[in-house]
Amino acid sequence: MERIWLKSYPEGIPAEIDVGEFRSLGEVFERSIVRFGPLPAFENMGTAITFHELDRLTRAFGAYLQHELKLEPGSRIALMMPNLLQYPVAMFGALRAGFTVVNCNPLYTPRELEYQLKDSGAAAIVILENFAHVLAQVIGKVPVRHVITTQIGDLLHVPKRQIVNAVVKYVKKMVPAWRIDGAVPLRTALARGAGKPWTPADVGPQDIAFLQYTGGTTGVPKGAMLTHRNLIANLQQAHAWLRSFLEEGRETVITPLPLYHVFALTANCLVFLKIGGKNVLITNPRDIPAFVKELANHRFSVITGVNTLYNALLNHPDFAEVDFSHLKVCLAGGMALHRSVAERWKRVTGRPLIEAYGLTECAPAVTVNPLNLPDYNASIGLPLPSTEISIRDDDGHEVADDVSGELCVRGPQVMKGYWHKPEETAKVMMPDGFLRTGDIARVDESGFVRIVDRKKDMIIVSGFKVFPNEIEDVVSLHPGVLEVGAVGALDAASGEVVKIVVVRRDPDLDAEMLIAHCRQHLTAYKIPRQVEFRSELPKTNIGKVLRRALREESTQAAA
Repeated sequence: MERIWLKSYPEGIPAEIDVGEFRSLGEVFERSIVRFGPLPAFENMGTAITFHELDRLTRAFGAYLQHELKLEPGSRIALMMPNLLQYPVAMFGALRAGFTVVNCNPLYTPRELEYQLKDSGAAAIVILENFAHVLAQVIGKVPVRHVITTQIGDLLHVPKRQIVNAVVKYVKKMVPAWRIDGAVPLRTALARGAGKPWTPADVGPQDIAFLQYTGGTTGVPKGAMLTHRNLIANLQQAHAWLRSFLEEGRETVITPLPLYHVFALTANCLVFLKIGGKNVLITNPRDIPAFVKELANHRFSVITGVNTLYNALLNHPDFAEVDFSHLKVCLAGGMALHRSVAERWKRVTGRPLIEAYGLTECAPAVTVNPLNLPDYNASIGLPLPSTEISIRDDDGHEVADDVSGELCVRGPQVMKGYWHKPEETAKVMMPDGFLRTGDIARVDESGFVRIVDRKKDMIIVSGFKVFPNEIEDVVSLHPGVLEVGAVGALDAASGEVVKIVVVRRDPDLDAEMLIAHCRQHLTAYKIPRQVEFRSELPKTNIGKVLRRALREESTQAAA
């Protein structure tokens, strides 16, 4: 389609980015070391490491993989840990040494971990001891030959390191018993690597930087092959969008979403590496009281998150007392942003919550709203520079203007394909290079994109299409609602009806009150026919409501 969105670009944002400025992520890293060496790069639990220290540590880890373990170039290195200083050390160390990173969710079950390690062919893994018992159950069935373990406090300053590790293991008893023969502590690996020669890897743009596995909510997880060029392109696109708002070497970004998730990996880790920002890593963002206390310790200028996280922060009584005077950019992605959350955020912080959209296969960003947007606009924004979009029907034909269809994307950030799954790749990659996203969207006359819903989440009520995003947005406007998930429930008369699963803010809220509220905002067939109250909703590792789980539970209950 015609790139009508370019006319809505804020001043100074180019239509195209220079994807050839860097040959590899290692080159991005090395330029930042030269430019920002003495500045803090990452901070966690009160300990900061500078770009110079990050350089030294990543060289040591890369040398360990190359010369101690003697791994072949391109070998897959699995990382299984939350946001700790150890993550960027292991990740950049592996990338600089010419290896491919495989991010693993620390909450994986043994079955899920076994599948991913087998599918990726990972030769080594760096794992937090808290989760080593899971690995121990499958280590004999997977190709992993080298296990490197770490404790939460391993890169903190002394004596905090010893105190944190002792409390985690012996007081809080957060480390289940495990045994893996030959496992090497990370601090030992770093010490050994420091004594080895550092050999910069010859990595090219088309080499695979990450095997980033999809969540598997619609089937077997697949490893998206994200090349160095894919990540560099998305980094350049995001930087082009942000650079007029941010000062190099002077920004602090709060990172509550895990770096093993592609949203935080690009938007926080890579972008702020390039501009010399300090990245404050939040290890456990679900501990909202501790998170709010941590926010009070920083003069932060950027924060990223998902709708449910922002909602949880707003509902904490101390959040409004945080100093927001330095806040410049608040970015929401990963799931639909609800109007109620966006409007409350603006009232409390004084800054708009900017919604963006992406997916793993696009490394991940596709669209983002202008950062000077004054208020919530129910849009996921404009396509990024060097990005094309097309709205198509089920047969792959482009639909008429302002008509809903499947959002398809083409650009340098689109993945190489799925690892060892050519058939699955063919299902989403069209002959003209466009990627099917599985999301239903429409584009207005100014080029702003609005997601209607996930194709597979659509509810069909007597032949009429109902989109859960719309239902959730309406229900969340009720002041008595804390969280909501909307799904289809089987119905003999209409095929499906709308069911909502609600977490109350007001304990007196009942189903009749919610349905009356919905009648004011929704046409008859969209009004929920079933209402269930729960104390919490099932969510992904980044806090996105798992509609699939709600749908399966509803189906089982009806059987």
